[in-house]
Amino acid sequence: MAALPKSGMACRGRISRRPRQQSEEKIMTLQTQAPVVGLHPAQTLEDRAYGKVFWRIVPFLMLCYVVAYLDRVNVGFAKLQMSSELGLSEAAYGIGAGIFFIGYFLFEVPSNIIMNKVGARVWIARIMVTWGIISAALMFTSSETVFYVLRFLLGVAEAGFFPGIILYLTAWYPAHRRARIITTFMSAIPISAIFGNPLSGLLMDSFHGTHGLSGWQWMFLIEAIPAILFGVATFFYLDDTIQGAKWLNDEEKRVLTANIEAENRAKTASPHSIGATLTDRRVWLMCLIYFCFVLGQYGLNFWMPTIVKASGVNGNLNIGLISAIPYICTFVVMLALGRSADRLRERRWHLVVPAFIAAGGFVAATMATSTTVSIVCLSLAAAGAISCAPLFWSLPTAFLAGTGAAAGIAWINSVGNLAGFLGPFLVGYLKDFTGTNSAGMYLLAAALVIGSLAVLTVPAKSVNR
Repeated sequence: MAALPKSGMACRGRISRRPRQQSEEKIMTLQTQAPVVGLHPAQTLEDRAYGKVFWRIVPFLMLCYVVAYLDRVNVGFAKLQMSSELGLSEAAYGIGAGIFFIGYFLFEVPSNIIMNKVGARVWIARIMVTWGIISAALMFTSSETVFYVLRFLLGVAEAGFFPGIILYLTAWYPAHRRARIITTFMSAIPISAIFGNPLSGLLMDSFHGTHGLSGWQWMFLIEAIPAILFGVATFFYLDDTIQGAKWLNDEEKRVLTANIEAENRAKTASPHSIGATLTDRRVWLMCLIYFCFVLGQYGLNFWMPTIVKASGVNGNLNIGLISAIPYICTFVVMLALGRSADRLRERRWHLVVPAFIAAGGFVAATMATSTTVSIVCLSLAAAGAISCAPLFWSLPTAFLAGTGAAAGIAWINSVGNLAGFLGPFLVGYLKDFTGTNSAGMYLLAAALVIGSLAVLTVPAKSVNR
């Protein structure tokens, strides 16, 4: 009887030494793979893996989004010539600019579900090539009806691009790294405006009258070409999954996959079916919040050239250069807020504070008495309103997983982007009705305040991981 415990202890001793030896061997292996001084070996391997992921996919996706956003909002510059040539009213332009988002709304969820099945590489390539072709076709706009139809089709073609990218990034990055990555990706918005606004103005001035075409027609044609080229490149460049990435070694794949699997297991309250996702109260709250933020964002983007022109700036190139200033400020603020949100693991106040600052900027812009003061106010409005968009996505991605994530992200984005239709239309209608930009600016400020208050109803513990 006395021998049994002794034997059992001996067995346990032999069993317990094996895992310890394996663990020590694994650490030694990691040390040889990750010799950076001052960091734990496993941490160094993880950081190195995420560094490789970043430089492989994020700059490329940013360039794709720069192209996408330019084709989406360059209609704001086209308006400076197109409205007078075609006889478009302010409200008609607002409808044409915003009807893009109706097509976007109708096809967003189906597009994202298809991407979840066929993979990002094929589907994003398809999206970019088709929207490039339709964006170029806008040069043939000859009436209000043609303008509405082509803008609607552009929305249909582009549906699924942005939520598809957000879904794609959730397959590579866990929540505690995601705000900075999404913010970096979405810094393509101000980058697109910083370079795209002067480019649009330059193309319209330089090519106006060439071969009998107006400057706005040349602008649509030339700025559509990169979308087609990047669409083809996407097919050959992107990898659908971590396991399919040949540029990662086995240890790096293991670490990245383990992080994603651990996060998905932690999302125990996530709706996994499409029906459960679309009826989840939290998803609808996200729709409301995003709707308010997008209203402020696109109301500004589509009318920025007009507002700058009204402040006393003449010449399309000059308007483009001046209107780029608020987006330079936005670029700096976006990156700083994204880094801060991840470092502090705080999400709500990183949304609320910029939104209130943006609301103040819109209100102050109505009282500006000079171009300089107007640009300062618009810089505050742009930096606050546009920075809200990437920071927002850390909220729904904190609880959505699996098929529910594909449907939920697409649904939130599509409902929210209906504000992209409503915002330009209401700003245009209010300008026609009142004769000034002030009423539209008050509307955008109010939307941002409502969105901020809605953010504060989100439980902090559910998003501040």
